[in-house]
Amino acid sequence: MKLAIDAMGGDLAPVAPVHATIECAAKFSDTEFILIGHEAKIREAGGTFPANVRVVHTDVTIETGDEPVRAVRRKPNSSLVMAATMVKESAADVMLSAGSTGALVASGLLAIGRLQGIDRPALAPVLPTFNGKGVLLLDAGATMDANAHNLLQYAQMGCAYSRQVRDIPNPRVALLNVGTEPGKGNALTKEAFQLLESSSLDFVGNIEAREVLDGDADVVVCDGFVGNVVLKLIEGVGLGIFGLLKEQLTSSFTSKLGAVMLKPSLRGIRDKFDYAEYGAAPFLGVNGGCLKAHGSSSKRAWVVALEQARKFAAQDLIGQFSHELKD
Repeated sequence: MKLAIDAMGGDLAPVAPVHATIECAAKFSDTEFILIGHEAKIREAGGTFPANVRVVHTDVTIETGDEPVRAVRRKPNSSLVMAATMVKESAADVMLSAGSTGALVASGLLAIGRLQGIDRPALAPVLPTFNGKGVLLLDAGATMDANAHNLLQYAQMGCAYSRQVRDIPNPRVALLNVGTEPGKGNALTKEAFQLLESSSLDFVGNIEAREVLDGDADVVVCDGFVGNVVLKLIEGVGLGIFGLLKEQLTSSFTSKLGAVMLKPSLRGIRDKFDYAEYGAAPFLGVNGGCLKAHGSSSKRAWVVALEQARKFAAQDLIGQFSHELKD
């Protein structure tokens, strides 16, 4: 297996991706890890590399402020686009980046291309749940104007991914809606409900946004506009709550004393909602492995994402998707 890694993408690049790659390369001798980026900076960050790590040099990167489609077209030698091109040309099985989400989506569409039968791919992050198992949400922002058939395909691909990568034998699928009753929602969700209900999937019905993190479904589908709003709202609320807790628990001597006693419990809550343990978000529906790590991924988050990328490649998920879509 070969993994193409955008070593220059993300807040902690190249140190975090390089250190994580070295750790994973020592663990998985059957995998070639291809670090793409500024060679001098990569080697300075990592020192001595295992034999199964290769560096491909480029000093071109896609910056946060770049317009995604224009950047992908004008910067074919950027580390992110080169990783996608390797997947397109079968020089790598999976690409992984913590860079611009928009640029990764554009690279997936323009450089790798859509999977046959898919016209609206989906970004599929795993959200933390209160039971610690996580839930796959798709689409989280790749396609804003999906139709009902697209949502059915999201569910099919999400189930295949959940079985092969997340080890869930029979994933439960729910449709994100404004109410749990079958007749709720707009024209899109009403039509999607009918398609999902008549499919062979384990469809558990509509789910409201307040129930998404309860863990009652393994795959939740919606259009990209709604999914992106949900994703960012959850991130914002989570950061706000933890920030408020920190402020309150350090506001006085008594609070600090209580914080010492509560520290183990608070650490358990933090770990359960730590994005680093949930890996990267796959871009499902493109004709190759394409994964997006969190922009502020630490070494630990990169290690989890790299292990996930290996599993993606080993399970022949592209073939699995094609099979699912025929059913």
